[in-house]
Amino acid sequence: MDRRLFLTYAGSTTAALVAASTGNAMTANHLLNGQPSGKGKPLTAPFKPISRTWENDLVLPPGYNYSIIASYGEEINSKGERFGDAADLTVYFPIDALQGGNNSEEGLIWVNHEFPEPSNYMKLLGINEATFKKENLASYPELLKLEKEAVGGSVIHVRKERGTWKLVKNDTYNRRVDGNTPIELTGPARGSKAVGGATKVIGSLGNCSGGSTLWNTALSCEENTEYGSSYGWPNFNDNHYGWVMEVDPFDPNKPVKKHTALGRFAHENAAMGLTKDGRVVVYMGDDKGDECFYKFVSSKKFNPANREANFDILEKGTLFVANLGAQKWIALDHAANEKLQSQFADQADVLTNARAAAKAVGGTKLDRPEDVEIHPKDGTVFLSLTNNSKHGNFHGQIIRFIPADGDHGSDAFTFDVFVAGGQQSGITCPDNLHFDSKGNLWVVEDYSATEDNVYAAYKNCGVFLIPTDGKNYGIPHQFASGPKGCEVTGPWLTPDERTLFLDVQHPETWNPYPGQTFGRSCLVAVQGGSFVK
Repeated sequence: MDRRLFLTYAGSTTAALVAASTGNAMTANHLLNGQPSGKGKPLTAPFKPISRTWENDLVLPPGYNYSIIASYGEEINSKGERFGDAADLTVYFPIDALQGGNNSEEGLIWVNHEFPEPSNYMKLLGINEATFKKENLASYPELLKLEKEAVGGSVIHVRKERGTWKLVKNDTYNRRVDGNTPIELTGPARGSKAVGGATKVIGSLGNCSGGSTLWNTALSCEENTEYGSSYGWPNFNDNHYGWVMEVDPFDPNKPVKKHTALGRFAHENAAMGLTKDGRVVVYMGDDKGDECFYKFVSSKKFNPANREANFDILEKGTLFVANLGAQKWIALDHAANEKLQSQFADQADVLTNARAAAKAVGGTKLDRPEDVEIHPKDGTVFLSLTNNSKHGNFHGQIIRFIPADGDHGSDAFTFDVFVAGGQQSGITCPDNLHFDSKGNLWVVEDYSATEDNVYAAYKNCGVFLIPTDGKNYGIPHQFASGPKGCEVTGPWLTPDERTLFLDVQHPETWNPYPGQTFGRSCLVAVQGGSFVK
């Protein structure tokens, strides 16, 4: 364990993660199979770090610039479909990806749209917010329409033209998945009593982060399990939401799917890798205080030579929950676990109520497990624990998991604290993660600062690069600061690592809606300097 950090446990299922300083940062070694490799490559930042600021703009280091590619409400095709709200996940697919290419100047981007912002839509529609009650939302069809069209995700065609990234407005690829889209259910819960017999559901919402598959599709994660009460939408079945959705950006005729085998909870993201024997593993966090860390291991092996052969690979397999005390993955398998048999009707019931099933078998309760990513060099797994004020943990930390024998299929692991949020490190509330090719970890933050609350010293949410090896191991370098009131989300680098895509989510007044004063969420491209050194 990093000598600056230590881990203590409170109880048998709740991990309280506490950081302490014992001097300067040590020179780190990559961990593989739980042992130091001894290489200690000197990873470092290729830019001059910026300082915290309240400035109402996307602030970048000298030499870097940004351009807005698409904003909420912008038309993306001739059908009149519009770019959604609350942009979150960004996944870039080179336009030639299916031919094995790495085009870094033209591609398709999947963007998540996490939630609607009805107060803004009321301003657009002239609805008196003071007298509005969400229970009567059905009486406001125009508002309900805007809310349903704001969520889900967008596929957009983008191209760099004369050095600037542009939205290519066309009907070949550009399309929306929103609150009205028919979506197939797959896996054990499909057609089951647990989901009311549904084989198809309507719409996706709460789309937070996600990831990409090894066969070039997007995974979009629904980050809520109680939408009916949260949104007030009529005729709502909560069990139809809270799943991982798969979208093929290259084929608009391919059915959109929600994979019930991956469980139902507040999915933050989905990080995909392979076991030593070639099966697919997907790591997932449940973004809520005192919830768990999961992985899914497919029954079927990945076929690198046949893309179509992988389209059902997430429909059958085993969902596991992490027990940090035992350093074991525990299978949520109804057929093999008496505790699950005594509390749940069948496997569909287990997966639909994965949170309760995870706790029943001893899953460790954590402090808001959000984004998780796999290190490109050593295969260790990094998990953001954003915060948990109930535990006095306001600043969060990032945990590094080491699979036993270097195998993501193993039931055993070890772990340590990679970096702890707070004054020692200078970051707080880590959320989305992204690795560059050298193994540097890009981290964005998720909090709401005011001038007199616990986050006042951190000012606007930022973007950081943190080396995972060498003399700067675990030391955050701030790359960006977002506009007031926003989260900067969804970091994703092009294959040549010369463009960094980011989303600016729910800014207060920055990038205002035409004719209005409220800000618009948007997708931006950052360029001008190197992102990898």
